[in-house]
Amino acid sequence: MLSLKYLQENKEEAIKALSIKNFDATQIIDQVIELDEKRKSTQAKLDSTQAEMNSLSKEIGLLFKSGKVEEANSAKAKTGELKESISELNTEMNSAISDLNDLLLKIPNIPHPSVPAGKGEEENVIERTEGEMPNLYEGAIPHWELAKKYNIIDFELGNKITGAGFPLYRGKGAIFQRALINFFLDENRKAGYEEVIPPLMVNEASGYGTGQLPDKDGQMYHATEDNLYLIPTAEVPVTNIYRDVILKAEDFPIKNTAYSACFRREAGSYGKDVRGLNRLHQFDKVEIVQLQHPDKSYEALDQMVAHVESIIKKLELPYRLLRLCGGDTSFTSALTFDFEVYSAAQDKWLEVSSVSNFESYQANRLKLRFKEKNEKKTQLAHTLNGSALALPRIVAALLENNQCAEGIRIPKALIPYTGFDMID
Repeated sequence: MLSLKYLQENKEEAIKALSIKNFDATQIIDQVIELDEKRKSTQAKLDSTQAEMNSLSKEIGLLFKSGKVEEANSAKAKTGELKESISELNTEMNSAISDLNDLLLKIPNIPHPSVPAGKGEEENVIERTEGEMPNLYEGAIPHWELAKKYNIIDFELGNKITGAGFPLYRGKGAIFQRALINFFLDENRKAGYEEVIPPLMVNEASGYGTGQLPDKDGQMYHATEDNLYLIPTAEVPVTNIYRDVILKAEDFPIKNTAYSACFRREAGSYGKDVRGLNRLHQFDKVEIVQLQHPDKSYEALDQMVAHVESIIKKLELPYRLLRLCGGDTSFTSALTFDFEVYSAAQDKWLEVSSVSNFESYQANRLKLRFKEKNEKKTQLAHTLNGSALALPRIVAALLENNQCAEGIRIPKALIPYTGFDMID
């Protein structure tokens, strides 16, 4: 959430910057400023009325003591009117604060100056492309056919048990899935990330804290009776570990990694590359999260990008790194880099990781602050996260790119985790 002070002092700058995200902030920022003026005015009336009430209460006691009963009773009647006014002003005040907060939650994060203009993914900037493109043998087939041929992923059975987008992994497919999760977690731990196992459901406060609510409300599975949400990514529970926490500057960097199942309704995405593992409602992902000092968060972002890149290289996959344009940068992110791997049998690039710096946007919602050494004043931390890595499209690319007449080869880095070098 952007701070009220920032919007008041930098209105035109904020409107111009948010236009890069194709968000017209003119009206909503005007409403925010107007509501804050109303809040201030109401607060002044409330303070004045409360002061009058306190003064009158003291006066009543003195009047009774001096035997001026009639004047005291008249003053007492006046306090009743003031109490009613205070109650009405408190209601007005709470309403203004609530409305103001609701508006602030609807304003996206300011994009970093390096975010290019653009309306959608077609205008993302390719930073670099690496790796050797695979030459497939003549009988190559897409991963959903490979899954059936080798009986490693059963889409139809998953559909029977739950519905479309909930695949069932079996045999070497299940082992391969678990091997990737363990490999990713081990690589992240080696890079200094502490492993955690978070809950798979979060409360409303957690959803608001990281910005999934209210922005992505329609994309989340909601257990309405308990008012809990199935997580769309481990970012949500892991970052919320630090909600309402005051850290010390020397605590930075704080680095966590977590594996979780992820749940996304993907409403409105039907017909958009939904075959096989390309778009699921439940999928596995390993996440990395960092909390950083504001002066070092972009250095940390570069380190996180390099770390994810190193894992993809070990999987021997061709990949490209993209800087997302304003129209494709998420609501909460200031700057995002995406990794895509090439899936040979589909002849397309598949997104497998987003690495983002949210600056203080999430921290403001989370009330995640820190203190410099020997200073009493707190300031907002910076939060970052990235997929290291999301499994479905990684699996799709590995199956397609490594298929041969004998079966599907396992990358060398994964053989110690699978215990086999071929799916056949």
